[in-house]
Amino acid sequence: MSRKNIENMDHKSFESIRQINEDGLDFWYARDLQTILDYTTWDKFKRVIDKAIIACNNAGQAAKNHFSQVAKMVQIGSGAQRE
Repeated sequence: MSRKNIENMDHKSFESIRQINEDGLDFWYARDLQTILDYTTWDKFKRVIDKAIIACNNAGQAAKNHFSQVAKMVQIGSGAQRE
């Protein structure tokens, strides 16, 4: 994604995919962010997430407090769903 595209992104886009957990804390699913940030394939976006986790750790933060592994059911071509 180009810098210009990032600068023109609408804050409401992020709010539209925001989730709230049972403790009232905000979070976002990576698959939803992938779409908003115009990553066409998961493997390319996963590389960005992996770099963000490294940066988080390098900043002295515990990545487990900011990134978690969750499974979400997605529709596949046959009409079935999978994690």
